[in-house]
Amino acid sequence: MANPISQISIEEICKQIHGSLGNSSLLVQVFACQLTPHECQKTREKYMEMYGEDLFDRLQNKIYGHTSRACTILSLLMLNPHERDAIVAQKAIFKDKDGVNYKALIEIYVGKKASHFFLIQQAYQSKFRRHLDQDIMSIEPPHSYQKILMALSASQKAHSTDVSVHIGKCDAQRLFQTREARCGGFKIDEGVVLEILSKRSIPQLKFTLSIYKHIYGHNYTKHLKDEYGGEFEDALKFVVKFLNNPPKYHAKALEAIIKGRTKDEGNLERIIVSQSENDMNKIRNYYKNMYGMDLKDAILESFPLGDFRDLLLAFTMKSSIDS
Repeated sequence: MANPISQISIEEICKQIHGSLGNSSLLVQVFACQLTPHECQKTREKYMEMYGEDLFDRLQNKIYGHTSRACTILSLLMLNPHERDAIVAQKAIFKDKDGVNYKALIEIYVGKKASHFFLIQQAYQSKFRRHLDQDIMSIEPPHSYQKILMALSASQKAHSTDVSVHIGKCDAQRLFQTREARCGGFKIDEGVVLEILSKRSIPQLKFTLSIYKHIYGHNYTKHLKDEYGGEFEDALKFVVKFLNNPPKYHAKALEAIIKGRTKDEGNLERIIVSQSENDMNKIRNYYKNMYGMDLKDAILESFPLGDFRDLLLAFTMKSSIDS
């Protein structure tokens, strides 16, 4: 990992940036290749102190002015993780062209530690003067994802992150017994599932799913593949897949975006930036195992030469270099 830069170096970088805001290639070189995420945020603070302008706002203005997608990633780097997630959540609820992006919300509600999730809620309220949970509950038309998200919100308030084998076995048995025969098919007993989701911490839920597989010989998602499954079952299936293995989920999501099988709408930028700080090495390993190609090579093959591709490559490789 590179040595931390000094306060003097940050001042010099701010001067360099100030004179080169129209040069996106230079910004890519500075923020992606020279600075850690924490140093990017310190640079934003120093830039505000020196020039009275917010680098995030400057880069956002360039985005709205139809500048390259590279500026989207650069602007995300200016934010601390919980502030960034608060903005992602607000955009997922109100600004996605295809409706509410529930999958982005699930990534936040499931993929973050309880302490971080609390900071996200605080940042959301501070920035938007609204409550995240209330905005989700107010979404129209109603969707099963809302019930699941509210249960997961309650689970984030669990006081202990310790896992219990006894609770795991009992919950696994209850999950196995949740299918009810209805109208010639089967439906999941939503009340039981939501109770478990709301009363157990995220680590306990993950442990319960691993016990379920050990006892019954298959993942809980197999339990949800009945042809009579409805909206709740489909939503629950996605949540369980994410709970089971977030890096594998992200590898599949990146492949679908890179190959054009799903609409992007900022999902690529969000995943690349957030996961470069956490599980990018694991994601790359899953990607190569599943698709026979390094994620770096897939990006080289699928995106044209330019600042955006350079940024994607920098963040794809950054974790392996820094670790």
